Amino acid sequence: MLRYESSRGRAPALTFPDVLLTGLADDGGLYLPSEWPALTDAAPEDYASLAAAVMYPFVEGAIEQDAFASMVNDTYATFDSPDVCPLVQLDDHHHLLELWHGPTLAFKDVALQLVGRLFDHELDRRDERVLIVGATSGDTGSAAIEAVRHSDRVDIVILFPKGRTSDVQRRQMTTVDSPNVRTVAVDGTFDDCQDLVKAMFADEAFRSRNRLSAVNSINWARVMAQIVYYVWAAQRLGRRDIPTTFCVPTGNFGNVFAGHVAAAMGLPADRFLVASNSNDILTRLIDTGEMVADDVVPTLSPSMDIQISSNLERLLVELLDGNGPATAELLQTFRERGRSALTSAQHERLRAEFAGARLDDDETLAVIADVHRTHGLLIDPHTAVGVGAAERLRRPDETVITLSTAHPAKFPDAVEKATGVRPELPPALASIFERGERFTVLPNDLATVQDYVDGVRR
Repeated sequence: MLRYESSRGRAPALTFPDVLLTGLADDGGLYLPSEWPALTDAAPEDYASLAAAVMYPFVEGAIEQDAFASMVNDTYATFDSPDVCPLVQLDDHHHLLELWHGPTLAFKDVALQLVGRLFDHELDRRDERVLIVGATSGDTGSAAIEAVRHSDRVDIVILFPKGRTSDVQRRQMTTVDSPNVRTVAVDGTFDDCQDLVKAMFADEAFRSRNRLSAVNSINWARVMAQIVYYVWAAQRLGRRDIPTTFCVPTGNFGNVFAGHVAAAMGLPADRFLVASNSNDILTRLIDTGEMVADDVVPTLSPSMDIQISSNLERLLVELLDGNGPATAELLQTFRERGRSALTSAQHERLRAEFAGARLDDDETLAVIADVHRTHGLLIDPHTAVGVGAAERLRRPDETVITLSTAHPAKFPDAVEKATGVRPELPPALASIFERGERFTVLPNDLATVQDYVDGVRR
């Protein structure tokens, strides 16, 4: 059975079921498998079968293969495309991979609809309950809520930054009428919400009392499920043996890190293009080798309005040759001083695999307009950041797959401003503006938030 180790090297190694329910390691690190399994040679023609084959080495010995395949099949039967993640061609060398055909219209569904089923499976086996606490910049919250809102063994509290999500994103969370769902608007940024979640996990007494668990991308199971669509996209283009470049709109680094894992498992990848909005700490890190924190700027692509990218830690520990304590020290320096730097050798390794580009809001609107005018497609602002970065960075004859991360109707104001066309929500979500909202507004204060969480546990 594969073992999982903390990125900071001071927590006990765990097996998959414990990693699933634990989320964040006791030392504050993120779990990673002790080795990368080789990518399967199997190439099933349907997404669910490929997903089961790619992911099974990560859960082997913990879940029976037939049971796992059944969960995977059930997950992707809820998507509205037979391809689950269809490819759309922009030109001979540029394709969009649409990841938003799940129930909440964002790429988070690809992983979280499976993670919810994994939680139910393991909690039923143990006859236990958990309380999920998560932070969202927009899409994770609704996907996580959708994944567990019918679960008898899970309560969930989602923190989101007040006034910093789109109306559709907020209402997808706050209009869910389930007794196990709570949403909290925090008077702060996504980074503040994320810090509150990490602080709650670091409080051992609070964590134990509430049986805390996590479904945001600090949970390895999220990353595991995202590996699949890189393999799927390459396979659909007949490129399982030919290097491909992937462009990923990125805030918290989990989505692009999953591509890095696919490459580590054997998928030929030329490089990964990191697409940032004005909150461009990742692009600046790739360009300069320095992490320098800046204020979070609200943009038209709010799911990327992040300056502290949690999943970057999983890559940093690799760049530091698996040295967990050194990784923890680098991140502590960043927290204390607002900046930290890679060595020249580490920076060179980073640039060998990653490139980055930044688009501001005006440039994002221009890309939305151009894609609509040229291809007749409506794309959301996050996807537009990816398309713009890919066009700016791609080399002649380089085949690029840009990840399209959300349905345009989740951001109708921006799309309408760029194109004059207001995208409509699918019928299943069209009524969210008619439903009442339920959420609590709290200050960015740990004690206040902990008191609230203590009070909602069933």
